[in-house]
Amino acid sequence: MQLAELLNDWPCTVKGSVRCEVMRIEDHASEVTAGSIFVARKGKESNGITYIPQAILNGAVAIVVDDEHYYNSAKLTVPLIWVPNTLSFLAYSSAKIHHFPAEALTIIAVTGTNGKTTVTHLIGQLLQRLKQNVMVIGTNGVFVNGKRSFEHYQSLTTLQPKQLHALFHEAVKTGIRYVVLEASSIGLHKHRLDFSDIDIGVFLNVTEDHIEDHGSLENYKLAKQILATMAKQIIVNSDDVICRSIGFSKKGKRSFFGKGQHVDYFYQVLFEGTSYTTCLVQYKDEKHVVHIPFVGDYQCANVLAAMSVLTQLEYPLEQLCHFSEELTLPEGRFERIKNDNGLDIIIDYAHTPDAMKQLLLAVKRQAKQRVIVVFSCGGNRDQAKRPKMGMIASIYADVIMLTTDNARDEDPTTINEQIQQGFSSTQVFHEILDRKQAIFAALNEAKVGDTVVILGKGHEKTQQIGKIQSEFSDHLCVSQFLHDAQKARNDN
Repeated sequence: MQLAELLNDWPCTVKGSVRCEVMRIEDHASEVTAGSIFVARKGKESNGITYIPQAILNGAVAIVVDDEHYYNSAKLTVPLIWVPNTLSFLAYSSAKIHHFPAEALTIIAVTGTNGKTTVTHLIGQLLQRLKQNVMVIGTNGVFVNGKRSFEHYQSLTTLQPKQLHALFHEAVKTGIRYVVLEASSIGLHKHRLDFSDIDIGVFLNVTEDHIEDHGSLENYKLAKQILATMAKQIIVNSDDVICRSIGFSKKGKRSFFGKGQHVDYFYQVLFEGTSYTTCLVQYKDEKHVVHIPFVGDYQCANVLAAMSVLTQLEYPLEQLCHFSEELTLPEGRFERIKNDNGLDIIIDYAHTPDAMKQLLLAVKRQAKQRVIVVFSCGGNRDQAKRPKMGMIASIYADVIMLTTDNARDEDPTTINEQIQQGFSSTQVFHEILDRKQAIFAALNEAKVGDTVVILGKGHEKTQQIGKIQSEFSDHLCVSQFLHDAQKARNDN
């Protein structure tokens, strides 16, 4: 595609020729190759303008900036383009160079402080059961018909536009009809989903998180609300006050789900077992009893959200209720680890107060003996939630192992001191900063019938302490402990 064609219909000012050929859009200078346009966007810690010389050296055929001073003063050997907003242009150009592939797809975007990964995967599983080809994009990676794919892409809840539109293009090329993706507040605010032609937007919940990125809860809400303006129709959790207000403000088609009155999709928990929940589901004149293979009221809401999407796509509710009985949770979400030690071992990604409360409430209701919780909080993130999470853990846990999460640039000890502010005066806890040793200590502490809950990292395969990111997996730590315990029994 010629640069002139790419820039057509987009507000810009250009220095230099627009007759060069453009092969790809790039916003990381190190990944620029011959034929690339380099979009010098501002990042959280650096400005892309700094890397323009490297981009040109690597073969960039044009540079895009939104800094007027730089545009007016710079003299480059390649065309220099000024646009009002590099983030928005990055989305537009990424879509255009792939010939706007989103328009040929049915795209479902799910947003919420908690539950995005679970609901996107549940929607994907239901579509697969309906014999539809589906791509799921989000925190756990990219999945095509349930199989992990495109593993070279960076781990982001909402991918950058250059990657998203390349995936949309691949989906169209390979006959995939549906794409289900996670829409993070950061992704929405930073225009990553612009020009994604979203058919259905799903709103699960809005609770305190990422406040440090948005400046306030109100700004966080406004970032989430962007999805309502982008999507052709929305499906909203009526039990969440903020989501409900977003739903009422939507101009156009909207549906509500929840336990309360005046909803389109209603559910009621009838019975909760140790590994399943029986619910009544109602939509219009239809009523069905469904046995969901998860525990926790919030998981019923997640399944109902997924079923609501599918009925809006005109699939029959009765069939969806039947398929829902065979759903599975994605990796690191209420993941039970089988063992011969008589323990209930659960790994979960919960790292917000609401997610922790919902999960521990479900755990406590079915726990046979003590509940032992291993957790900490991430560094460089909302500090106000730390004592809240400490209080929640203290309410539901008999023993707490305080450890490290992704501490990043903060002192793990300081993080844990803030968590302890929420503990009751009688709370039994131990601080073991080495996360592996903390997990081992919790499993050693546990007796037959006890429940060990390991929170915060879920599916993650790395841990960041300071600037160092090391390989780390809660799942592998548990597996090693169980292997060693079995070996010790065999030796005796």
